[in-house]
Amino acid sequence: MNRIIFFGGKGGVGKTTCSASYALYEANRGLKTLLVSTDPAHSTSDIFEIKINDSITNILPNLDAIEISGEKESKKYMDSVRGSLKQIVSPIIVKEINKQIDAASISPGTEEAALFDKMIEIIIEKADEYDKIVFDTAPTGHTVRLLSLPELLGAWLDTLIQKRSKSVNLMSMALKGQKASNKELENDEVIKVLKRRYDKVLQAKKIMIDNHQLSFIFVINAEKLPIDETVKAINILEKYNITVGGIIVNKLLPDNMQDEFWISKKEQETKYINIIKETFKNKEIYTIPLLKDDMRADNIGTISEMFAGIVKI
Repeated sequence: MNRIIFFGGKGGVGKTTCSASYALYEANRGLKTLLVSTDPAHSTSDIFEIKINDSITNILPNLDAIEISGEKESKKYMDSVRGSLKQIVSPIIVKEINKQIDAASISPGTEEAALFDKMIEIIIEKADEYDKIVFDTAPTGHTVRLLSLPELLGAWLDTLIQKRSKSVNLMSMALKGQKASNKELENDEVIKVLKRRYDKVLQAKKIMIDNHQLSFIFVINAEKLPIDETVKAINILEKYNITVGGIIVNKLLPDNMQDEFWISKKEQETKYINIIKETFKNKEIYTIPLLKDDMRADNIGTISEMFAGIVKI
C-alpha cells in the first residue's frame, strides 16, 4: 500500500478496527506510523485504551496517533480568519465582518473545510517524518465530500481571486484613472490570503490524485447496503481522480457452520461475495474473518498480524 492510506466505508463495517490494526501492523514492521482519526465518534482511544486528543501522541513503539475534532478545527479556522481580516479591513467594519464569520461558522461545510485543512496540514508537514500515515475516516458520505473539496475549493478560490482583482482594478481606476499594476495586485492583502489558500489546495489536490502517494481502501461487509454505498462512493472519488486501492471485506463467517440459521447466513454471505467479486473486479479485494472477541488493547497485536496474511480473493 502507499504511504498515505485512507480507510473508509459505511458506519459499522469495521473501519476503525481495520485502520488501527493496519497502522499497528506497519509499526510492528519497524515503520514509523501515524494513525489519524477524523471520525467524530473517535473510537481509536477506546481500542488502544489510551487517551488520544488533537495533538500527536505516542501510543506504542513506532506508532503515534491523533484524533481531529472538526468542531475545534472549525473554531481555530474561524479565529485565524478573524485575525487575518483585522489586518486588512477597516476597524469600522470589523464588527460586521465578525457577525458574518459567526454566521459562516455554523454553515454547512464549515467543519469539513476546517477538517480538510488539518488533514492536509498533517500530510504536508508530517510526510517526511512518518513512513506511513493512516486515516480512519468518518462514514462514507462525509468522507467523500471531504476528499472532493480540493476540486470544489480550487474553482471557488479562483473565482474569488478574479473578483478581488476586478475590485482592486476598479478602486485603482477611481483613484488614479488606470488599472492596478501586477505588483499592486500581488501586494493586495486579500489576494495574498486567497492565493496562499489556493496554493495549499493545489498542493493537496496533487497529493490526492497521485496514485503512488495516496490510496483509499474501502471496508465493507458482505451485505447489500455496504456494497451499494461503496459503488456510489467509488464513482465519485474516481470522478475526482482519487485512487481506490482496494476493498476489504470484513467480518466473514467461518466455513464450518453447523446451526441451520448460521448455515443460511453463510450461504447469503457467499452470494454477496460473488457479487463483490463481479462488482469490484478491477479492484484488489481482501477478506478478514469475523473476530471472536471485540478488539481491545490486549488483543489488537494478534489482530494486526492478520494483515501479514490478509487473504486476497
